[in-house]
Amino acid sequence: MHRVQGNKDTARIECVNPVKNKWRIRWDYQQREDGTTDFMEAEFRHKPSIDEVRALVIQWYNDDTDRRILSGFSFEGSKVWLSAENQLNYKAAFDLAVQTNGASLPVTIKLGNDDKPVYRVFRQLEDFRTFYTAALTYIQQTIADGWKLKDAFKMEDYAV
Repeated sequence: MHRVQGNKDTARIECVNPVKNKWRIRWDYQQREDGTTDFMEAEFRHKPSIDEVRALVIQWYNDDTDRRILSGFSFEGSKVWLSAENQLNYKAAFDLAVQTNGASLPVTIKLGNDDKPVYRVFRQLEDFRTFYTAALTYIQQTIADGWKLKDAFKMEDYAV
């Protein structure tokens, strides 16, 4: 599966080689600012069933949502790696800071990446709350966006 450029009217499902029984399905059509369209495409060596199409596309949306959560959040201009482990660490540190009314601070969070790390020291509970709330809001919005994309996916477009 890969992203390709094409026409916005390119068929959602198509037999591209009847002799070899090759089929392609396409989803996640994106109209770009320059007027071009791209979309995801996967090839099958058989006519895919509706269940195969659904499973592939829904899993792709789930994986894309996870990818966006993992590497799409920025705070104070720096990327924040929101792995499951980091999310748990941030929650534990924030919960402790709240429970101790800030006595457990300062807390240092590594922002950026390994090539350009930014070590942000949170000394005030409100500053840490701003960071933690922004991360949670980003995660929740990204999940909601993923749900919308999956809900908008129309299986009837793949009936042949």
